[in-house]
Amino acid sequence: MVNKSLDGFTVAHNIAAMLKGISPLLSPELLAVMCRMGHGEELVIADGHFPGHQFNDTVIRADGLNIPDLLDAILPLFELDSYDPAPVITMDAVEGDTLDPKVEGSYAAAIERHSELNPKISRLERFAFYDRVEKAHAVVATGDVNKYANIILKKGVTPV
Repeated sequence: MVNKSLDGFTVAHNIAAMLKGISPLLSPELLAVMCRMGHGEELVIADGHFPGHQFNDTVIRADGLNIPDLLDAILPLFELDSYDPAPVITMDAVEGDTLDPKVEGSYAAAIERHSELNPKISRLERFAFYDRVEKAHAVVATGDVNKYANIILKKGVTPV
């Protein structure tokens, strides 16, 4: 095992398991799930507060990772759905709560860096978001502690 610093995180990894151009933040399990996804299927990247197992049977652990870092690892490999007007969705705040604009801003910056589509981020009411998670291909459970940091990515057709 070798420890390397990646964007301020120390990541322990086996050098022999590394692939060129693939972020070490992506576990083999997450890569396999992303590969198996078809167009129109959704991947939920959930904050550390989200009850992933309550809403979906496929939960991939990404403890210790923040969602913007994971977006920077996923989006170069993941085509967003160009046929859906809302291929990127976050959970809206419940009444009386507020969203931190820096959270969505960091997501928008990652999307802009990696997606030619660069869609606007849409928001869904909490229970409508939960309904969407139940139908998603998988949930990635991160260690992100930001409130309302959950995001859904809808996969598009991968160009050849």
